[in-house]
Amino acid sequence: MKIKSLMITSPVTVTENASIQQAIGLMKEKGFRHLPIVSKGMKLKGFVTLADLKQGLIPAMVGDLTLSDLMITDPIIVGPDDDLETAARLIYEHKISGMPVVENQQLVGIITESDILRAFIDMMGILTGGSRLEVMVGDQPEAFNQVVELIRNQGGEIINIGMTAQQSSDRVYTFRLSTLKTTTIEKALVNAGFQILKDKD
Repeated sequence: MKIKSLMITSPVTVTENASIQQAIGLMKEKGFRHLPIVSKGMKLKGFVTLADLKQGLIPAMVGDLTLSDLMITDPIIVGPDDDLETAARLIYEHKISGMPVVENQQLVGIITESDILRAFIDMMGILTGGSRLEVMVGDQPEAFNQVVELIRNQGGEIINIGMTAQQSSDRVYTFRLSTLKTTTIEKALVNAGFQILKDKD
C-alpha cells in the first residue's frame, strides 16, 4: 500500500508569520495535532506539533518567541509513492506521531500514526469479525503452504494472514478466517504435526 492512498491530502497549513496562539487555535478548532509551516507554492518550511506549541505558549507571551523558533526546520518526510511500511518504520524508529508527505519539495499531505493504525486494522480485518487461528508453522515454505491448504480443504476462508516476529525458526502465523467453528480445522492441523496456540486466560 502506498502512502498516497492513506495520507491526509490538502492539509491545513500556516506560514512562519502566524503567531503561536493562532496556530494552537487552528489546531484545536480542526482537531489535529500536527501543523505544517509552508511558504509560497506550498514549499515545506517546517513542522510543529500541538505539544511543541503548548510548551512555547507561555514563553511567547512574555518574550519574543515565534512560530519559527518552535518549528522543526528539517522534519522527517516521506513521499506519496513510498510504501506504508516506510512511514510506519520511521514513526516507530524516531518516536514521532506523524510526518509531512512531500513531492518535488511541495507539501502534498500528512501521514500520522492514527492513519497507519487504521490501515493495519483494515488489513487485518479486525472490525469485520471472524475466526482466528494461531499456528506454529516453522520456517519452511512448504510447511506454510501445507497449513494454508489444510485450512482451505476444511472449509476455512482466509481473510488475511499475519506473522509474529520470532527470533527462532518457530514462526507463528495468525490466520483470520470468515466466521466458522475451527474445531475441524484445528484437528486436521494437529494431525499433520502443527501446533495450535491458544490464548491464555
